[in-house]
Amino acid sequence: MATLTPSRQRALMRKYARNVKFIMMLLSIAIIVVSLPKQAKFRYEYDKGKIWNLKDLVSPYSFAVLKSDEEMKEDQAAAVRSVMPIYQQDKETPQQNLEGFKNDFEIKWRNAGLKENQKQTYFSLGYNLLKHVYETGVLALNKKYQLGDENYRITILQNNVAKETNTSQLYTRETALSYIDQVLSTYKSIDKTFLIAVMQNRLQYNLNYDEKLTSRFEDNAVDGLSLTRGMVQKGEVIVSKGSVINQEIYQKLESFRAAFEDNVRVSGDPRLVVLGQVLLVAIVITLLMVFLYLFRKDIYFDNRLVSLILLVVTAMLVTLSLSIRVQLPNLYYIPYCIVPIIIRILFDTRLALNIHLLVVLVAGFFVPNSFEFAYYEITAGMVAIYSIKNLIRREQFLISALIIVGNYFVAFLGISFIREGSLYSIDWMEFVPFIFSVVLTLLAYPLIYIFEKIFGLTSDITLIELTNTNAPLLRKLAFAAPGTFQHSLQVANLAESAIYSIGGNALLVRAGALYHDIGKMESPLYFIENQNSGFNPHDRLPYQESAQLIIRHVSKGVEMARKGNIPEIVIDFIRTHHGNTRVDYFYQSYLKNFPEKIIDENTFRYPGPIPFSRETGVLMLADSVEAASRSLHEPNAQSIDALVDRIIEYKLDQEQLKDSDITLKDIETIKMIFKKMLMGIYHVRIDYQNN
Repeated sequence: MATLTPSRQRALMRKYARNVKFIMMLLSIAIIVVSLPKQAKFRYEYDKGKIWNLKDLVSPYSFAVLKSDEEMKEDQAAAVRSVMPIYQQDKETPQQNLEGFKNDFEIKWRNAGLKENQKQTYFSLGYNLLKHVYETGVLALNKKYQLGDENYRITILQNNVAKETNTSQLYTRETALSYIDQVLSTYKSIDKTFLIAVMQNRLQYNLNYDEKLTSRFEDNAVDGLSLTRGMVQKGEVIVSKGSVINQEIYQKLESFRAAFEDNVRVSGDPRLVVLGQVLLVAIVITLLMVFLYLFRKDIYFDNRLVSLILLVVTAMLVTLSLSIRVQLPNLYYIPYCIVPIIIRILFDTRLALNIHLLVVLVAGFFVPNSFEFAYYEITAGMVAIYSIKNLIRREQFLISALIIVGNYFVAFLGISFIREGSLYSIDWMEFVPFIFSVVLTLLAYPLIYIFEKIFGLTSDITLIELTNTNAPLLRKLAFAAPGTFQHSLQVANLAESAIYSIGGNALLVRAGALYHDIGKMESPLYFIENQNSGFNPHDRLPYQESAQLIIRHVSKGVEMARKGNIPEIVIDFIRTHHGNTRVDYFYQSYLKNFPEKIIDENTFRYPGPIPFSRETGVLMLADSVEAASRSLHEPNAQSIDALVDRIIEYKLDQEQLKDSDITLKDIETIKMIFKKMLMGIYHVRIDYQNN
């Protein structure tokens, strides 16, 4: 079997990588399209209070005008009010209580001490009054139906026969007792207190409110309401150009849209709707890939990163689609800003803005009031990206959330003023979904952590944790090699200031600077910054061995960093901070002392690679300049100026920065910053008299 050459293997890997990328794109498009609602898009955008700037809209067919939500609520309330509450008449309660009255009367009469010849008069009077009250009817009034009047009309059912009456013609327990007291007061020879005491215990409701049956009648009345009012005939002008869209016109447009969607469902071809969605989504995904190819080739050729980006985009659009399908009360509950925040923190600002714009463009086809939606979400997404441009503290998430809420609020006010024309007409509850959306946006924090672990990325949040000097490796460095630790802090300050000025990831540079020399912990005394006693162990070693001990701190640092779970993007700084330069002190010393011997220069040379980014290039310069500055016997403006120029020119001559994307203009900026900061470190006074 023939063996593939390395070049052939790389070609095959690129080919299969392209195929995998293409499959991921198709899969993303398919998932998004399958989840999208399969309905034709109504072509017109409109809202109350706006001017219709299009040509006259003529109805292509006749359709009924739907009632507005307010009209339906009024009609439903009127329908419910038209239904009289239903009371069931109970036959058993009067019979039971009249029999009970007889028994109670006999028992209490014996103890009352009244004249025996009046017994029948008392009994007949009480019995007949109680019977009369029950025949009239006793009920409890229901506050639900007492609208401005204590009495209301009801329907009484007896043996499935309905009779309408008013509660004023019936008794409550209170009015029944009042009636009994009034009647008994006309009988001067009767002890009404005795008789009322016997009767009130036998006075119960015999008309009972039937809530279930009443509700059924109310539901039937509501269900029987017409959803429409009037018709728009074919050829009739729905709205004229230049007209203000008032409530009447708005309702006609809403009715026209509903009729259009019904007609499409009946007569339209759903396959064409799907095809249209495929084309739109495919354009967006293709544009995303083109952007990556043109501006972020490092991401484009890494299918792991491409899969993460497609996952985030697909998940957001699928979430929107599901919300439309389940008829979420308000689509602004969805945290659209979570996408640009995640992409910004994991990648960069340009990519975050590009992806956010593409997601909002697709979403705009399937939400009502597309322009308003796009305005809200594009501005909020831009604010989210800009507010965390340089993430250096955790609380920036909360600050960003507050700024996004502020943006939503100002946009909400502006759109409400345009729509309503009045501050008092604004429904402030409509702003609640925006607040809820921003709260959900804070879920970006745990999601970023999950994506980091799954896809092997390093976010600014992780870099913040790494730059904490209480991190395990840095704490160990501070105790094992305090001089190196102080050197690393100074290098971090120099490199961070420089990268701020020329552009780059300052947080990444700081992390790289703090960890770039951790390999020196293995043998700290072999490095001059840790030698305090005046003893130098290199004095007893051959020059080649000393050089190898110095060079070894790079490979040892990589090993320590990997054991400490330091991300590869930070380990790159350890590998590149000396590039492939020579350890010149020991190399020159060897040449001086052994001029007759042949020397292998690679023995004194770092293995590389050379810096391959702006950040790693700046760190190399900062490391060399800071280390060299410690050898200055009399630091002053002239010596510092000469030192910085010499060190940086040497790195350029050695071609250490050719892959780092640092321009000559950047070099001049870096020099200026290094000189200024070193003068500050060594408290050098600048002579302004000669300037």
